Amino acid sequence: MRGMRMAFALLLAVGGHARATAADCDGDGMRVLQPVAHAATDARAYWLDDALIRWPGQAGEARYRLLASNTAGLRISRGKPLASAMQTFALAPASDVPEAVAGRFAYIGAGATLAIPDAAKAALRGLLRGQLLLVREDRQGNVVDATYLQTPGALDALYAPAGDDSEALGAVPGAGATRFRLWAPTATGVSLCLYRDGASAAIEQLPLAYEARSGAWSGSVPRDLRGSYYSYLVDVFVPGAGIVRNRVTDPYSTSLTTDSTRSYLADLDDPALKPAGWDTAPRPPALASNTDMAIYELHVRDFSAGDASVPQAHRGKYLAFTDADSNGMRHLRALGEAGITDIHLLPVFDFATVPEAACATPSIPQAAADSEAQQAAVTAVAARDCFNWGYDPFHFNAPEGSYASDAADGAVRIREFRAMVQALHAAGLRVGMDVVYNHTSASGQSPRSVLDRIVPGYYQRLDANGRVETSTCCDNTATEHRMMARLMRDSVALWAKQYRIDSFRFDLMGHQPRAAMIEVQRTADAAAGRHVPLLGEGWNFGEIANGARFPQAAQGMLNGTGIASFSDRARDALRGGGCCDSGAELVANQGLLDGLAYAPNARARGKATRRELLHAADLARAGLAGTLRDYRMPLADGRVASLSALDYKGMEAGYASQPGEVVNYVENHDNPTLWDIDALKLPQATTSEERARVQLLGAAFVAFSQGIPYFHAGMDLLRSKSLDRNSFDSGDWFNRLDWTYSDNGFAAGLPPRPDNGKDWELLRPVLRNANAKPSPADIAWMRDAFRDLLRIRASTPLFRLRSADEVQRRLAFRNAGPAQNPLVIAGHLDGSGMAGAFAEVLYLLNVSPEPQTLVLPDDAGKAYVLHPLQAAGSAADARAKQARYRAADGHFSVPGRTAVVFVIERKE
Repeated sequence: MRGMRMAFALLLAVGGHARATAADCDGDGMRVLQPVAHAATDARAYWLDDALIRWPGQAGEARYRLLASNTAGLRISRGKPLASAMQTFALAPASDVPEAVAGRFAYIGAGATLAIPDAAKAALRGLLRGQLLLVREDRQGNVVDATYLQTPGALDALYAPAGDDSEALGAVPGAGATRFRLWAPTATGVSLCLYRDGASAAIEQLPLAYEARSGAWSGSVPRDLRGSYYSYLVDVFVPGAGIVRNRVTDPYSTSLTTDSTRSYLADLDDPALKPAGWDTAPRPPALASNTDMAIYELHVRDFSAGDASVPQAHRGKYLAFTDADSNGMRHLRALGEAGITDIHLLPVFDFATVPEAACATPSIPQAAADSEAQQAAVTAVAARDCFNWGYDPFHFNAPEGSYASDAADGAVRIREFRAMVQALHAAGLRVGMDVVYNHTSASGQSPRSVLDRIVPGYYQRLDANGRVETSTCCDNTATEHRMMARLMRDSVALWAKQYRIDSFRFDLMGHQPRAAMIEVQRTADAAAGRHVPLLGEGWNFGEIANGARFPQAAQGMLNGTGIASFSDRARDALRGGGCCDSGAELVANQGLLDGLAYAPNARARGKATRRELLHAADLARAGLAGTLRDYRMPLADGRVASLSALDYKGMEAGYASQPGEVVNYVENHDNPTLWDIDALKLPQATTSEERARVQLLGAAFVAFSQGIPYFHAGMDLLRSKSLDRNSFDSGDWFNRLDWTYSDNGFAAGLPPRPDNGKDWELLRPVLRNANAKPSPADIAWMRDAFRDLLRIRASTPLFRLRSADEVQRRLAFRNAGPAQNPLVIAGHLDGSGMAGAFAEVLYLLNVSPEPQTLVLPDDAGKAYVLHPLQAAGSAADARAKQARYRAADGHFSVPGRTAVVFVIERKE
C-alpha cells in the first residue's frame, strides 16, 4: 500500500505520470506511462499555423471543437455528445488565410478552415504537448467525426527561431562543462542518461530544462564528459499508444556504440579523434568548375572485402584505404592519375541494417552459372550478413560502425573514417559522400526510429490520413519542415567541415525542396571554406511530384543553382528501355549501344524501326551536349531546334541551364550494370571481345559529354553482378570487385529471388552463354582503354566547358538531321580563343559492329591527326589506330565499335 501511495504522489507531482529515474535509462526502449483512451490514430486535419486549422473535405458551416487532454484521456463516441469534463475550445470559420500559409498547404485541398480562439492560441504550446482531437458535431451536439491533427504547421510557426538558431543541437563537451540540447517541443519531460561506456548500467540521470522560445530541452553537466555515452528519456504523447517514455539516442549523435544503442560524447576537435597528421594533411584543391569533376562511385565494403592484398583486419573497413600498396589503392591511384577527381562513397553514415557486432558470412557453394544455390546461400543470411548499400539511415551525423575496426568504441569510427579520407586525399583524390536525407530506416515507435520517437508526426512526411509516406521505398522525411531542413543542413555542414568531404551526392534529391537544397549549398560552402559541389537524383515522382507540395530539387527545377542532377536521357537511349524494365522488354528494348534496329537480338528482331534509332541518336547527342534546354542542333525530324523541343518519354529532353548542373552516366550502383544489360540485349553470339568494346563505347559517351561524368566502380573492369537488378542486399558474392583483374563476377549463379525471381527463366540461358563471360585479357584491355579515355578528357578543356553559351558556341554535331548515319555520332569542338593543346577536336563514336565512313565537308582540308593518346604505341585500343582521315574531301573511316578522337594541334 505504501508503495502504491508513493507512486500515486509521483503521478500527481509530474503532470500525471512518474518522474524519470536512472532505472529507466537501462530499461526497454519504450515505457507506457498513460495508455490512450482514444484508440484511433488517423490525422486528417492540419494545423496551418499557430492560429488556423483546416479539415479537408469537411463543410465549413458545421460545428467544430478542439479537445485537449494532458493525460491521454479523451474518449469519443460517435453519435453521442461529448463528456462534460473535457477541456474544449469552440472553433469559428476563418475569415482569411495568409498567402504564404495557403501556398504551403495548397496540396491538401478545400475544407473547413477554422480559427482557434484566443484562449487556445495563448495556451497552444502547452496544448500541443498533450492529446488533441478535432471533433465535428451535429446541431444536437452529437459527435459526427473526430480526428487527430497534423502538427508541423503549428510547430514551425510557434518555434520558427529554432530553424535558424545558431545555438548547436546535440552534445557539446568542453573542458569545464558538457552541454546537451534536444529539440522536442511536444515532450512533457526530457531527461539525460549518462553511461561510462557502451554497455554498462547508467551512472546518472538528470532532467533537462524546457526552452519555451525554441522548443528545445537543454542542460549542462559541470564536467568534461568526452569519451562517455548518453541517451535521452523523452516523455511524449503518441497517438494510438498514449503518454510514453521513449529512451532514444540523439538525432545529432556524432558517434555511437555497437548497433547504435547509445550516443557517444565526442569533441571532434579532440586530437584523440584524429589520425596522425590530420590537422596538417594536404587535400586536393577545390575545383574551378563542377565540369572539372570526374567521379568514381564506390562502396566501402566492395572496395576491400575480397582483396587479399589488404590485411585481414582491414578488409571491408575504412582502414583498407590506408593500405597504400594494396591492389585496390593502386587501382584508385591509377584512376586519379588518368583523370578521376572524386571517389564517391555509397552511404557511410550510421545505417540500420548491418549487425555491427557479429555479422554473418554465408558459405557459397560451387554450382552452375545458372544455379539457384548461390543466391539461396546469400539470401538465407541477408538480414544478418555484413553487407548492405546503406540507404537506410539511422543517425545522419555519425560514421557507420560496421566499417570500423571496433564498433563498440565511439572514438574508433570517427578516427578511422578520417584516416580513410586522409588516405584518399594523399592519393590525390577528393572524397564524395552519398547522403540520404529523403527517408529514415523506420518511423513511429520502431526501435530503429529516432526522430519520430522524439517529435511524433513532425519529421516524417504524412499522407491525408496521417500515415507516413513511403514513395522513396522507406519512411519519407519532410525536409519542407523547418527542423528537418535544419538537420539536413547541419549534417552536411558537419561532414564538410569535420571530415573534409569534398562533394555530396543526394539520394532522391527530387523529394526535397529546391529552397532547402540552396540553403544546404550555402552552409556547406561556409563550413568548408570553399565551394562544395552538390549533385543528386532529381527524379520527379511520388506525393511531391510536379511541385505538388513545394518547388522540388528535381530535373528542370534547379536551373541557376549550380546543383547538378543525374540525366537519364542519354542513359536510356544508350542502354535501351528504362531503368526498371522486366520480362521480355528487358531483352527486347535495345539501345544505341547494344543493337537497336541495326543488330537485333532474337527477341527484338523486326520490332525496332529506323525512326526509333534516329531518335535514340538524337538523345545520345543531347547527353553529349549536357542535356542543355536551350542548346540548338539539327534533329532527326528535320527541325533545327533546342533540346527542350526534343521528346523524352513525354518530357523535354533538354532541361538544364548550365553544363555543371548535369551528371552524365550509363551505369551506377542501381539497376543491372552495363555489362549485364548488354549480356541480355546484345545478340548472344557477340564475342566477349566485342562486348568489351561496347562497354568502352558506353564509357566514351560519358567521358565526352559536357557536364559531370559519373562512373560506377568496376565499370572499367567489365563489372557484372550476375544480372542482379538490385544488389542492395545481395551480399559480397554478387557485389564483389576483383582488383587482380581475373574475374568480373558474371555467371555467379542466378541473382537473388526477391528482385529477380520473376525473370529467372529469361536469365538462365544468358548466364550459360560463354560469350558473355570475359577473359582476364578482356578485363585488362578495358581497364587500360578506360584510362586512355580519362586522359583524353583531361587533355583539353573542350570536354569540360563551363557555360551553356560556350557549349552552344563550341560544340557542333556533324552527321545530324534526317539524312544522318545514326550509327556514328560525330561531335566537333572548336577551341579558338581557348588555351589548350588543341585548336579543334572531332570525336566519332561508331556503335556498329562494322566499319563506317562519313564525309564531312565542314572538316575537309584540315590538319586532323589522331589524338596523341590513341596514336601512341602504348594506346590500349589498337583498333582506334585504324581510323583514317582524308583531308581532300573530309572523308573519315571509323572501325567498328570504336570511339575515335581526331585533333588539330595548336601551333605555338
